[in-house]
Amino acid sequence: MSVYLDNQAAKPVDDRVIAEMMPYFNEKFANPASLHCDGDIATDILEKSREMVANFVNAPDRSDIIFTSGATESNNLGIIGAAMRQKKKGNHIIISEIEHISILNIAKYLEKEGFRVSRVAVDRFGIIQLEKLEKLISDDTILISIATASNEVGSLQPIAEISKLAQEKGILFHTDAVASASVIPIDVQKIPIDLITLSSNDIYGPRGVGALYMKKGVRVNPIIIGGGQERGFRSGSENIPGIVGFAKAAEITKEEMPQESERLKKLRDKLIKGVLETIPKSHLNGHPEKRLPHNAHFRFDYIEGESLILTLKEHNIAAATGSACSSKTLEPSHTLIAMGLLHEEAHGSLLVSLGRTTRESDVDRLIEVLPEQVKRLRKLSPLTPSDLLKQYEEVK
Repeated sequence: MSVYLDNQAAKPVDDRVIAEMMPYFNEKFANPASLHCDGDIATDILEKSREMVANFVNAPDRSDIIFTSGATESNNLGIIGAAMRQKKKGNHIIISEIEHISILNIAKYLEKEGFRVSRVAVDRFGIIQLEKLEKLISDDTILISIATASNEVGSLQPIAEISKLAQEKGILFHTDAVASASVIPIDVQKIPIDLITLSSNDIYGPRGVGALYMKKGVRVNPIIIGGGQERGFRSGSENIPGIVGFAKAAEITKEEMPQESERLKKLRDKLIKGVLETIPKSHLNGHPEKRLPHNAHFRFDYIEGESLILTLKEHNIAAATGSACSSKTLEPSHTLIAMGLLHEEAHGSLLVSLGRTTRESDVDRLIEVLPEQVKRLRKLSPLTPSDLLKQYEEVK
């Protein structure tokens, strides 16, 4: 039986979400822009869905939600759109060194367009320090973009404090909440954030749908020009089946999050304890406590993470070495390097991300299989010291 532990890369669509979506493929298929009765039905469900996603982040108005094709587009709209809108005020943007690759590449694009981008450093746990962030702020700073949590090592950022600092300085604050949205509540009335990136699949909805929460009064320049849908901020006919699924996923996730997050935290802690106690020279990456409930990120001395993934694959266990969006490159994780790890240390990483379908037996299976696979790879590695090899022989 397959054990799926790569939920940060992709989550299954909840059966309840699929059931909600089905009528909008071939029964209620009209375009909300149409003026006939069927178009009215599509408009009604579009706005009902918008309200459901707004409720997910406790937004005061459903018009604060702009639907997109996914997290990458939301990041583009939120960051590029805000930068272009604010460029007469200033040209300085601050991100962290460990942002998702989509944001890192947006930053490179904006630098080519004449913007100045500063990258705030993180500590050894992957968490930014507020004093370092504050030192980077200048009179021409117009936007700060810091993810709510690392999609790789799972460390939680001090979002409330960053929000307060940005408000005091009159700077727009954007956060990519994709990695955390399924397990950490978002309440924009408790923590006032200007722009938030959301993704449907990361809360067990369909792929190809996302949203940008945009606080009342905040404006961004559109990056897709066309017929003026989504209040002119994102043109293109709305993906009604996908949006319906996204909204249902948001409703389910918000209702079930307290108990689900607690369940995942217990499984995560069991996994971390089991791995660190049974495998010598193993380490937990990220903060030991201030981390996502479903994230366990390890590194193992003297082996390659890619080799470990392939050996786990032979045992029908799916995990990852890092972010799925950058896994095709052989370069070490930029997140781990920013945290101060050496290249050879960063290469020996394993990302385990739990999800709604994860059971305790899945965690038990990984704890059972992993030590032997790490030992096998270490025996093949010329880097493994003789004393560790001797230790393995003595255990035998």
